[in-house]
Amino acid sequence: MKKFIIVALVLLVGVISLFAADTGTLTIKVKNEKGDSVPFAKIVLVKDGVPTKMEGETKKNGNCIIINIPQGVYDIEVTAVSYAKTTVTGVKITAGSNTNQKVTLYKQSVEIGSDIVIEDSDMAVNEVEGLAVPTAGTSATNGDIHVRGGKTGGAAYSIDGMSASGITRGGVAYNEYNQNINQGTSEFNPIKQNEFYRAENEPLSTFSIDVDTGSYSVVRKMLNSNRLPPKDIIRTEELINYFDYKYPQPKDEHPFAIYTELGTCPWNNKRLLAHIGLQGKTMDMDDAPASNLVFLLDTSGSMNQYNKLPLVKQSMNLLLDGLRDNDKISIVTYAGSAGLVLEPTSGENKEKIMEALTNLNAGGSTAGGAGIQLAYKTAESAFIKGGNNRIILCTDGDFNVGTSKTDDLIKMVEEKSKSNIFLTILGFGMDNLKDGRLEQIANKGNGTYGYIDNILEAKKVFVNELSSSLYTIAKDVKIQVEFNPAWVRGYRLIGYENRMLKTEDFRDDTKDAGELGAGHTVTAIYEIIPKDSKEDVLMVDDLRYQKPKPELVDTHNDELLLVKLRYKLPDGDKSIPLDKPLKNKVVDYDKCSESFRFSTAVVGYAMLLQDNPNKGDLTWKKVIDIARESKGEDKFGYRAEFIKLAEMAELMQK
Repeated sequence: MKKFIIVALVLLVGVISLFAADTGTLTIKVKNEKGDSVPFAKIVLVKDGVPTKMEGETKKNGNCIIINIPQGVYDIEVTAVSYAKTTVTGVKITAGSNTNQKVTLYKQSVEIGSDIVIEDSDMAVNEVEGLAVPTAGTSATNGDIHVRGGKTGGAAYSIDGMSASGITRGGVAYNEYNQNINQGTSEFNPIKQNEFYRAENEPLSTFSIDVDTGSYSVVRKMLNSNRLPPKDIIRTEELINYFDYKYPQPKDEHPFAIYTELGTCPWNNKRLLAHIGLQGKTMDMDDAPASNLVFLLDTSGSMNQYNKLPLVKQSMNLLLDGLRDNDKISIVTYAGSAGLVLEPTSGENKEKIMEALTNLNAGGSTAGGAGIQLAYKTAESAFIKGGNNRIILCTDGDFNVGTSKTDDLIKMVEEKSKSNIFLTILGFGMDNLKDGRLEQIANKGNGTYGYIDNILEAKKVFVNELSSSLYTIAKDVKIQVEFNPAWVRGYRLIGYENRMLKTEDFRDDTKDAGELGAGHTVTAIYEIIPKDSKEDVLMVDDLRYQKPKPELVDTHNDELLLVKLRYKLPDGDKSIPLDKPLKNKVVDYDKCSESFRFSTAVVGYAMLLQDNPNKGDLTWKKVIDIARESKGEDKFGYRAEFIKLAEMAELMQK
C-alpha cells in the first residue's frame, strides 16, 4: 500500500508538471510617478487585441500575481482611479517561469475644454472620465463633445450620467454640456428657499444643525464636468459647512462653544447679516475612544464604474493607515442579498482587511434594506461601550430589492439610531446618485451625508478631518434663535430648508436633530431687515378678536437676538441647554472677521448658482474678490479650489 501511494504521488506530480509546462506566471509591480505603490489597480491581459479573462488587482504594496498564463506574447492593461490608463505591449510569458514587470501610472489631469479622445474600438463600452460611448466603433472628444465614425446611427451616450441621444452615422457635434441634457436616473429633492419672517409675529426660528457636505462635492463634480448644477442640488448650508472656520475653542464643561458676529450685508447695504458659529472641542487622536466601524458597501451592478466601487476601495485604503490595534473594522456588502464579508477585525490585522477589500466585485441588484439591517446587527455584536460605534454606508443610493421605499428606510434607520450607533452615508458616482434619499436617511440616523467625487475628497474625510468625520461629541443639536422686535423687522435663515423644526420641537427630547463631530465647526447665517427699514415683511391685517399688543418693553434693549441651543451627549437621552446673546453692535463689512467674510462669499456663490431673488447687487466678481481677500490660511487648498470653481461658474453663466 505504501509503495502504491508513493507511485500515485509521483504520477500526480508528473501530471501537474505536464499541465504546468505550457503556462507561466506574471508578477506585476505598479507604482506612480512619485514611486509610491498603487493599490487596487486592475490588471487585464490582452491577447491579439482581445481582453482575456486573465486578470487581477494589486494589493496595498502595489503587487499583483497572475498564474497559469498560457505561453505567448501579451499586452498588459493597467487602470486605477485617478490615473491614466497604461498599456505595456509585447510582454513575453515563458512556460514554467515567472515574468517580472514594472508599471508606472501617471495622474490623469484634463483641463476643462480639452479633448479626451476615444478611438474606434471593438469594445462595447468605453469610459474616460465619465464619458461613456456605448456603441462599438464610436469615438468622442470631451471639451465640446463630438461623436464621429460610429458604426450605427442613433447611438446614445452619457456624460457622468447626463444623457443625450440622436448621434447619427457619420458624426454629429454636441457643443454644450447643459443643453437638452437630462439628469439620467439621479434624484435630487426639491428645495423651497426660506422666506423672510416678521419678527413681531414670528420671533422664534428653530432648526437642527447640519454638518453634511454632500451638496458641495456634487456641485463641484458638475462644474468640473463643465455643467451648471440644477438649483435643487444646492443646499446652501452644506456649501458653507464644507469649510472650517476659526472659532474659539470651548473653555467650559460644554463640548462646543458659540460664536456670534453682526455685520453689514455685502449684497444689500440696507440689510445686516448675523453670523452664528459652533466650534466643537478638538480631540487628540491618541486619546480618542476605540472605534467599532462597520463598512456597509454597495456591490451591486450599478457600482461597477471607475468612480464607484474602485473609488470606495481607494477611500477605505486611506483610512486603514490611521487604524489602531484597539479599533475594529467589519465589512458588510449587499447586492441581491446582504452578506458579512469581514467579521469584526482588529486594526492591527490590516492585511486581512486589505484582502477582503481586494476581493470585492460589483454585480447584481441592490438589497439595501437587508444590508442596513445586517450592518446594525454586526455593529451591535461588536459594540464598544463608551467607544465610537458607527456604520459607514458607501453607495450610489439605488435600493431596488427588499425594503427600498425611502420612508421605510428612514423609519428603520430612525429606530436603529436609538442604539447609539451612528451612521455616515457617502455617495459615489453621478449617473445614478440618489442624493435626496441618502441625505434624508442620514438625517434620521444620527448621521451625516457626504459625497466622494475623487480621491482627494476621500482624503479630506478619512485623513484630514478624521476626528470630525467619525467621532461624535454631541448629538441632537438644535438651535433656536429669538429675535428682538425692537431692532429686527424681518429675518430669513440662509439654507437649512430641510432642517427646520417646529417651535415646540426645541424642548422635545424625542425629536431627532444633527450631530457634531470633534473639532467640527457649524455655521448659520441670518439675513436681517432692521427695524427702521421701510421694506414690507409678511404684512397682515389687524385682528378682529384680539386686542392690539401693547408697546414693547424691552429689558434687554442692547441685544439683537438670543441664540439658544439644546444638545445631548453621545450616550445621553436628556438635552442640555446653552445660550448666548448677540449685541446690537453692527460692524462694517470690511472690518468683519475672515470667517464672516469667507462664509458670505460661499453664500453669494450659492445664490448666484440658484439665481436667488435675494442676491441684490451681487456679481461673480464680487464673490471672487471677497473669497480671495478672506481666504486666509488654506492648509489643504480647499478655499483656493472654491475660488477656481466660482471662476468656472462665472464663465459658464455668461
